Amino acid sequence: MTLQSSSTSQSPPGQPALVWSADYLNYRWSDDHPMNPTRLALTMDLARGVGLLEGTELLPPEVASDSELLRVHTPGYVEAVKRAPRDLPLGSRASEVLHGLGSEDNPVFPDMHEASAVIAGGTLTAARAIASGRSRRAVSIGGGMHHAMADWASGFCVYNDAAIAISWLLDNGYDRIAYIDVDAHHGDGVQAAFLADPRVMTVSVHQHPATLWPNTGWSTEVGADAAEGTSVNVPVLPGTGDRLWLRAFHAVVPGAVAAFKPQIIISQCGVDSHREDPLADLGLTVDGQRAAFRAMRDLADQVCEGRWLAVGGGGYGLVRVVPRAWTHLIAAVLDRDLDPTTSIPDEWHEKVRLAAPSIDLPSTMSDDGDVEYPPWDGPGGSPESGVEHVDRAIQRIDTAIVATRRAVYPLWGLDPEDPRD
Repeated sequence: MTLQSSSTSQSPPGQPALVWSADYLNYRWSDDHPMNPTRLALTMDLARGVGLLEGTELLPPEVASDSELLRVHTPGYVEAVKRAPRDLPLGSRASEVLHGLGSEDNPVFPDMHEASAVIAGGTLTAARAIASGRSRRAVSIGGGMHHAMADWASGFCVYNDAAIAISWLLDNGYDRIAYIDVDAHHGDGVQAAFLADPRVMTVSVHQHPATLWPNTGWSTEVGADAAEGTSVNVPVLPGTGDRLWLRAFHAVVPGAVAAFKPQIIISQCGVDSHREDPLADLGLTVDGQRAAFRAMRDLADQVCEGRWLAVGGGGYGLVRVVPRAWTHLIAAVLDRDLDPTTSIPDEWHEKVRLAAPSIDLPSTMSDDGDVEYPPWDGPGGSPESGVEHVDRAIQRIDTAIVATRRAVYPLWGLDPEDPRD
């Protein structure tokens, strides 16, 4: 194992908070559902195995109260979630559903309300740790339920923990909050919750909505009314890998967020952007995802004194992908960056082989991905960039970059054509 201190970010005062409880494992839809909490347990086992958690206090999640859930969700919806295990058959997948409960994506499971309230409470616990000054950074890998709507379960998500935490922060000393979502699927629920609220900027880098559910997150979605400019969407085409994804991220996200001047950044760190994920079509490696986490941490250091709250999200490569990617996320929050060449401990391999003997397990914390991205240098590029713009992949990603910058940047007084903005 090799732990590194970040060369670009300064360790903020206060002990970073890692919010965790085995109660997160109760958020289990069904035995054959793609969102299996095994991924969380394997992540924590791997983080321990590489020595990442030595000397780290685990902060137990509080359970979100009804009043906290009602910050975002309707009373009728919360009551429906409570009643679902009694009113609907467990594992129910009905052709007609109320509030999205009992659908193919969201089958009913025992203690659905209680398990979901712990997930929401975990993200609230992380938010409170930062707001109190106890921590500058916090992570809860159980969170990231970004599709849940005010009165509708959606996309494996019951209660929208990030939106609830944002609402709480807005009532507790914060009035400029940036939410950055790097899940392969558009962060539609959080965007919907704050679409017309100028105090919250939602940024989502995701697979193009013409090619992936929920089919939202077009570059022209920029917010409503007084909040115009606070929704920032960067849709990228299927197959986009590390270098071009990072090119798009750095061409849009830092400039928009810096212009907004947030007091805190909240990151949804879904890892279904990985090239092996069964539910999406992007091409990132664990190395690219690690680079994205570090970029968001560094951005928080640059624009909001290091205040950064990270949550999990999607990711359905339960064994080969999620544990490594989110171990890197935990490392980024703890400022104990792991060298990608770090070997996977034999003990972790042995434990996983007992449960999944047919899976070819990775040997290191890396996929040998190439994260040296070519920086965006304006529409059409420049000879100095060294980038051949006849490359169709470059052209496609630059089309996405330019579309988003032209939709959003002028609303912040920025030049969409100037790469220095």
